[in-house]
Amino acid sequence: MKKCVILLLLAVSIPCAYTQGRVFTQQDTLRGSITPERAWWDLLFYDLQVTVDPAQKYIEGKNRIRYKVLEESQVMQIDLQPPLKIGVITQNGVPLDYCSKGNAHFITLREKQEAGSVAEIEVSYSGKPREAVNAPWDGGFSWKEDRNGTPFIATSCQGLGASVWWPNKDHMYDEVDSMAISVTVPKGLIGVANGRLKNTVNKGEQIAYEWYVSNPINNYGVNVNIGDYVHFENTYEGEKGKLDLSYYVLRDNLEDAKRQFAQVPMMLEAFEHWFGPYPFYEDSFKLVEVPYLGMEHQSSVTYGNKYQNGYLGMDLSGTGWGLKFDFIIIHEAGHEWFANNITYKDIADMWVHEGFTAYSENLYLDYHFGKQASAEYVIGTRRKIRNDRPVIGPYGVNKTGSSDMYYKGANMLHTLRQLLEDDEKWRSILRGLNEEFYHQTVTTQQVEDYISARSGIDLTEFFEQYLRTTMIPVLEYRLSEGEITYRYTRVVPGFDMPVRVYADDESHWLFPKTDWKTEKIEGIEKMITDPNFLVVPMELRD
Repeated sequence: MKKCVILLLLAVSIPCAYTQGRVFTQQDTLRGSITPERAWWDLLFYDLQVTVDPAQKYIEGKNRIRYKVLEESQVMQIDLQPPLKIGVITQNGVPLDYCSKGNAHFITLREKQEAGSVAEIEVSYSGKPREAVNAPWDGGFSWKEDRNGTPFIATSCQGLGASVWWPNKDHMYDEVDSMAISVTVPKGLIGVANGRLKNTVNKGEQIAYEWYVSNPINNYGVNVNIGDYVHFENTYEGEKGKLDLSYYVLRDNLEDAKRQFAQVPMMLEAFEHWFGPYPFYEDSFKLVEVPYLGMEHQSSVTYGNKYQNGYLGMDLSGTGWGLKFDFIIIHEAGHEWFANNITYKDIADMWVHEGFTAYSENLYLDYHFGKQASAEYVIGTRRKIRNDRPVIGPYGVNKTGSSDMYYKGANMLHTLRQLLEDDEKWRSILRGLNEEFYHQTVTTQQVEDYISARSGIDLTEFFEQYLRTTMIPVLEYRLSEGEITYRYTRVVPGFDMPVRVYADDESHWLFPKTDWKTEKIEGIEKMITDPNFLVVPMELRD
């Protein structure tokens, strides 16, 4: 145990960080950074088995973790959050010593870990997991009942971490290559997880539902859902052939689901056009009803929008276009491309998930209702931008940036589309992102560099402005006898984004910088800045 004690002392010596007015703890660092005890091994496979007791709100199970040794080390970090407790950890049947620092558990391996070798450990655990307070934002287990008093249960854990309900390497940088998930539930209920259902095992008063995920999957994308489900399915002929579509809904909601889920093929048609093939044909596409609003669980998208269009019947844009589609079907399924295919390495870069996926809402409208509908919708969502904090959060401490990552991110991308003036090129960039970073974890910088290279525009200051500051560019201008004098204020050094304006109904491009510029526009009496650009026009009058 001496090694374990020494390791614990090293772990608690990690310094706290102070960022944006918040002091981050050692637990934040252990959760949010690639610690030495994580870095030396690469995830290959999880075999997660969990038994759920709805009456006691209790779970027990084990996770067999297969990994490849990248460099020699003898101490491994596995994460599991209280009140769940580890039972025993073994390697090749031999119990291992471990010590704990909050949610992080440091395992001393007995066998020599040789670089290039493949090995496994098995972690058993049990307890009453944290109950979700306001799923999916404040997640954990949702222990609910349907209208007939039957258990209706689901997990959600983005941000909070998958270790809230199962032991794993709880950092986004390392996705497991494939995964088996066995969910054992009382007879009369159905347990649904990610991937494809491979088998059911009758255990007397219980049934085990065995699922298999053949693609890489991020930790928070793993979920289990339990209820009195009925199942229906169909197929979609997509870019990679036949895609199986599968739906699990509460028994009383079957007809409503068949009607509302007709939007799924429409979603796939639009998103395969803009983003490329659905990234998980091998694992199928599922929608699963849950007792909360919904979440982007990979190949098992959860749904709780009450079978209506909009966001619980509301139009987030205020334009009317938001009632043309079911927000949860479109938004959460959009995450299959941006979150599950392309995944952030650090949650500070969560805008890569949410900015692109919020933008997917108006691309859905673009495909089915036209470009004007698309523009009106995304511009309408600007009313939700707060500019309270930068979109990108602090790194290494499991902390997101501002919620502006959604609609400031979407409007930034919409602005970028205007700069290209070439929709096919823009589409090729969006599809190219999903090809270049297929089934990968990424940083913001990688995404920025790719878009800059493919667009042929140096977008360094553009991304710096919108992602790392709270400032929206202000375009100041004066009109006088056929001339316009203009400049940018509230911008980062070097920001020089062109902007399209309409002078007496004719289109013009201006090229502002922070110094005043004057141009002649014959007969100009008024000017309107193109609303497709995320800038604030300000006319100055003498």
